[in-house]
Amino acid sequence: MVRKHIYRWHRTASLIIAIPILLWAISGFMHPLMTNIKPRLATQSLQPQEVDSHALKTSLQQALQQNSITAFHLARLVHIDTNWFYQVQRKAGDLPVYLSATNGKQLRNGDALYAQYIAKQFLEGQPETVKQPVQYASLNIDPHSMHAEHDEAASPSHDCCDAATACVLLNDKGSKAMGITLVIAFDGEYKPVNRLLPVYKVYFSRPDGIRVYVETTMDRFAFAMDNRRAWFDTIFGMFHTWEWLNALGGFKYMMMGMITLTALLTTIMGLYIFFITKTKKGNQPLARSRRWHRYVSLTASLFTLMFTFSGGLHALDKLRSAPAVSQEVSHEIPAGILSFSFTQIKQAIGNQPLYNYSPVMIGNDLYWRVLTRSPSQKAVAPVYIRNSSYAVLDNGDERYARTIAGRLSGHQPGEVLQTEMITKFTEEYGFINKRLPVWKVAYASNAHERYYVETGSGKLAAYINDRDLFEGYSFALLHKHHYMDWGGKATRDVSTMVAAALQIAMVTVGLLLFFRWRAKRIKRDKKDATIST
Repeated sequence: MVRKHIYRWHRTASLIIAIPILLWAISGFMHPLMTNIKPRLATQSLQPQEVDSHALKTSLQQALQQNSITAFHLARLVHIDTNWFYQVQRKAGDLPVYLSATNGKQLRNGDALYAQYIAKQFLEGQPETVKQPVQYASLNIDPHSMHAEHDEAASPSHDCCDAATACVLLNDKGSKAMGITLVIAFDGEYKPVNRLLPVYKVYFSRPDGIRVYVETTMDRFAFAMDNRRAWFDTIFGMFHTWEWLNALGGFKYMMMGMITLTALLTTIMGLYIFFITKTKKGNQPLARSRRWHRYVSLTASLFTLMFTFSGGLHALDKLRSAPAVSQEVSHEIPAGILSFSFTQIKQAIGNQPLYNYSPVMIGNDLYWRVLTRSPSQKAVAPVYIRNSSYAVLDNGDERYARTIAGRLSGHQPGEVLQTEMITKFTEEYGFINKRLPVWKVAYASNAHERYYVETGSGKLAAYINDRDLFEGYSFALLHKHHYMDWGGKATRDVSTMVAAALQIAMVTVGLLLFFRWRAKRIKRDKKDATIST
């Protein structure tokens, strides 16, 4: 009797979940293809350029004073072509202003100009040699004929700000930037999985309609979308994450959780039926369908259990309120305490190349965070030099990471259990977190909370505690097949696609079996009705 009920429940539940599982499996099969069919970019990271000390005719403190900035959050050097600027954030979250290192003049629409400048380099590559600044006079055009939003910046005077503006807006080499949008919230194209905000979306005039998203405060590539990838992304959003149900809010995730739970129980019932029954022989269509369904389902069942359990847990986890953790702390650095000597900074780093510098506070002391590279180093690394004495701070980057984590968490320095520099993505700190390198600062309280902080931006890259681990590992290992990482991304992609293909085959054969069973039953019922009459 119980067996008969299990047969009926299995059949009914299978029909309920068939279409959702099929949609998830088809889009899951497409996902590795989507991640490999990316817009063509020259690079996703920019090589730093050594600072030209002769270009720094105006110091940071002079530029701040000239523009009546008495305190600021962050400051660093950037360049547009051969023109250097101080990129200054007055307060945390503010868009930066750009102050000329030549004369202290503020570059109008500087952040948007810089976004276009670096977006084009991500798209087409950095120039091998930096060309000379372009002057309006040499172009023989009216600078006021440019886009309206840049009219104020387009004065006919021949200074570094005009040259930088012309370099970006009037550069006719390569693809032309057709528009730019400041993105301060996630949307249908730039989704929460991209993490970084605010960013600029730069549109380019190309047949593929490419859009490049950049974060100006870290010279960082954030995301790229072209028409082909947009098509894949739309299909994935419809089939896999069910974005068409976003208006339902949390109920969407509850519904996903219920469907995956039903699929999990249906799979368990199917395995029970397989092991308590024998394969029926015969060459009739129904018998063949049953045999195919049994063996395909048995092969696919392990992956079905993995996908439904991890997917359901992931969906239900969306209903959990995220812990209230600050993403960034405000660094109120008084402009009046700055004292910068390029010569003494160079001496402090052993006259090695200097790629950038920015003032930071560690405790009550001001340091210069200097990016340099010694002959033995492959990558640029920060060195911390005291503002007052030009002495190098030992383990400066780790100390600064502890300072940031302490201000974010409210913990005292003595409460730190562990600090570790993370230079590549791990199972705990995965690719979804975007930022590298970061420091992991661990504490004993709140389920062994870990703050992953990026010292370059002073921001929180991720907050993780032991309560997050189970769902995170479940989704990474069971859903995204990271247990295949030993073979590389290609092996993991093949594993995912094979598992998804088995789900498609299982559902297809199951539906075929149902319709043949249904047709046979209807035929039998008609025959019985004829005999009874």
